[in-house]
Amino acid sequence: MKRTVKKISKLFLPTLLGLFLFSSVASAHVTVVPKTSTTGAWETYTVKVPVEKDVATTKVTIKAPAGVEIKSYQPVPGWKYSDEKDANGIVKSFTFEATGEGILQGQFQQFTFVGKNPENATKAAWDAFQYYKDGSIVEWTGDEGADSPHSITDIVAGTSTDGHDDKAKMEETKKEETKTEVSKTTDADKSDSSLPLIISAGAALLSLIALVLAFRKK
Repeated sequence: MKRTVKKISKLFLPTLLGLFLFSSVASAHVTVVPKTSTTGAWETYTVKVPVEKDVATTKVTIKAPAGVEIKSYQPVPGWKYSDEKDANGIVKSFTFEATGEGILQGQFQQFTFVGKNPENATKAAWDAFQYYKDGSIVEWTGDEGADSPHSITDIVAGTSTDGHDDKAKMEETKKEETKTEVSKTTDADKSDSSLPLIISAGAALLSLIALVLAFRKK
């Protein structure tokens, strides 16, 4: 019985260790959340950068997916931000670089930024480049199932709660308010234009009464 247990241990222990190590490496991917967002939305994204080596990560660069406009970022103590823009001022890529020791082994760091999603549904791929203190670079640019895959956000068609609908409602409200103001102004103009006629009629009536009284006295 003991021999059987030993044989099973020898066969399955390496396999279990291998699966554990694989899952550890798989969970060490650079990821961007949320995984799903809506078209045209101003989304708050967070990139999580873990360390899978025994040296520190000192820099991470993210390429902006096609159609996603990077608008702002949240400062992180111990890190500086920079970006690369095209001729139209659109951010092509952005970088967080450590001003201190960086992300150490067994640690992770999160970076938050705001981006405006494209108007059409698409899958936004976040290509990331992780720089280590020893000069090595891990490129998280592969497709799903690759050894170093990029993170993907599925951008789907928006709902009635989207900013576009809110904007449309605001514009409609402004139109209604404008119509109301025009109506009030028109009514006021009508009132103003009828006032001289009323005064003239009153004056004519008073003159007629005075004339009648004068004839009666005679």
